[in-house]
Order: sequence, then C-alpha cells, then structure tokens
Amino acid sequence: MTEHPGGRAAGQVRVWDIFVRIFHWALVVAYFIAYLTEDDVMILHVWAGYIVGGLIVLRIFWGVVGTRHARFSDFAFGPRAAARYMLQLVTFRAPRHLGHSPAGGFMVYLLLASLLVAVATGLAAYGAENKGPLAPLFSTGQSVALPALIAPAYADDDDDDDRRNGGEHGDEFWEEVHEVFANLTIILVIAHIAGVALASLAHWENLVRSMITGRKRAP
Repeated sequence: MTEHPGGRAAGQVRVWDIFVRIFHWALVVAYFIAYLTEDDVMILHVWAGYIVGGLIVLRIFWGVVGTRHARFSDFAFGPRAAARYMLQLVTFRAPRHLGHSPAGGFMVYLLLASLLVAVATGLAAYGAENKGPLAPLFSTGQSVALPALIAPAYADDDDDDDRRNGGEHGDEFWEEVHEVFANLTIILVIAHIAGVALASLAHWENLVRSMITGRKRAP
C-alpha cells in the first residue's frame, strides 16, 4: 500500500477523530479499574468512577457537536435495525458501514445508558455513606425517598431513617442497583467485543486497529 505525501495510506479515510479514540480507550481503562477495585481499593474505585462519569458527559456533548461519525445523528439506529443487522452479520451478508453499523450504534447507546446509571447509583451509594459530592443531600435529609414499592422491602414503617436514601437500607438499595448495572455493562462489553470480532471477520477489516489509528478502508 502506497503512502500519500501527507502520510495517509492510499485507500484509507479518516473516520474516528482523536476525541472518540481517546474517549474509547480511556473509558475501557477507567471502567475496568473501577470494576476490579470495588471493595478492595475504594478510593481508586471511586476516582475511576468519577472519570467514567466525566467521560460519558463529554461523549454526550461530543455526540451533539462533534465530527460527522461521532455525532449521534450519524448512527440513530433503534433495536429493530440493530437486530436486523445482526441477523445479516451472522450470515455474512451485512452491508459494510464506514461509521457505526446499526448494531454498533445501538450498542453505543446501551453502554452509555448502563454506565450512566452505574455512575449515578454509585454516587448515591457513596453519598448515603456521607461521602462524595452527594453527601450533603443525604446528611441533610433532602434526598428523595426510595420508590414506594421498593422501600417496604428495606425498611420498617417505624424507622424513619431507613425510609430515606441516606439510611442504612437506602445505602444497600443503591449499592445493589449499582452492582446490577456494573455487571450489565460487563455483559454488554462482551457482546460488543463479539460483535466487533464478527464484523471484522465478515468485512475483512481490523476494527480494533481503526479505533487506534482512526482510519478505515475507503468505501
């Protein structure tokens, strides 16, 4: 393969901008640090969670104002389009997409949503322990009560403190929800890796390398 004077390989085009690539790999590192350090090195777990949350906020912003293939409008696919594409992919009949495919784009939404809930509930659980940025809400009793259908399972009617998010059982509630979405994210990540591997094989294209270099084979 020849090289253009500017250093770009012939037959390749720039797809992923520098922000998308840094975001992707930084999120991978931060998430797995957070996942693997829970209950063992709490301060590392917490700060990795803060980084995950910050990255998600930045990605949502970039999904609105970023470059073409980074914008959400470029991969506004729903579950039906994603399922239809996956059926085509497993039979090696799926069309190649320069940006996110329908399945890849829908997975982005699922991962962002799952991570966002994991971060939010993690902050709530940490705040219920009177730690972190949400601690003042819990310590002053300004937090929203647990959902009416959930609270009875965690608290007695006679225990006013346990009916609040900042109580002992409220702490357990947020921790359990946090763990559910942290584990759900792992399942989504595994599905994402499998999809990337299958698409790379189907289209004879190294999609992992493209997320490093930012370049893909031209249409």
